[in-house]
Amino acid sequence: MADLLSIKMNRKINKTLEYYYIKKKEISDFVNSHSDLTPDQIIHYGEEMAILEYKITALEIAKEN
Repeated sequence: MADLLSIKMNRKINKTLEYYYIKKKEISDFVNSHSDLTPDQIIHYGEEMAILEYKITALEIAKEN
């Protein structure tokens, strides 16, 4: 039973990681394709990327355990 729960949890973590990687790429592509962003916009997207990186790191650690 514990193995089944572990498998389900890993699947959920993998799906969530997939989503976060897609969001990270979208933000990166958007920022890299716009040379007219204001400093405030750059800071905003940088903060979003930092949050995503934090979540990705936490999920990767959870996946290992």
